[in-house]
Amino acid sequence: MIDYDNFQKSLKRLEQQYKNYRALDESLPDVTQEAIAESVIQRFETCYDCLWKVLKRYLIEKLGLADVPNSPKPLFRLASENDLFASPLEEWLRYADARVNTAHDYSGEKAQACLELMGDFIHDAINLYQTMSGEAWE
Repeated sequence: MIDYDNFQKSLKRLEQQYKNYRALDESLPDVTQEAIAESVIQRFETCYDCLWKVLKRYLIEKLGLADVPNSPKPLFRLASENDLFASPLEEWLRYADARVNTAHDYSGEKAQACLELMGDFIHDAINLYQTMSGEAWE
């Protein structure tokens, strides 16, 4: 049986912090605004890592695939081939690139590019969660 709890919790935390980021008050000190943005990126990283690991288990346990890759991009290709994504594979590859790009750099262009993907990532991750778990998103 696949445990979706960590994926669900990390996605809910990302979703909430992204809402906080989108509602930022411009009068807040820059350091506070940066901390919230950095928190969104860190929560994205955690959620992304939970997502691809649960996806791997799903492909093995639910779809019965024997030769499942152990890294995100090839895993996403396999998931796309099995119609698990509502959005194009290219979007998922962009999320993978964003995760690699933010691994040790939360400043500047890479961070901003990652933040610009968050709405789409959250939407796609929720769709994938619902597909894999069979549960509605609350």
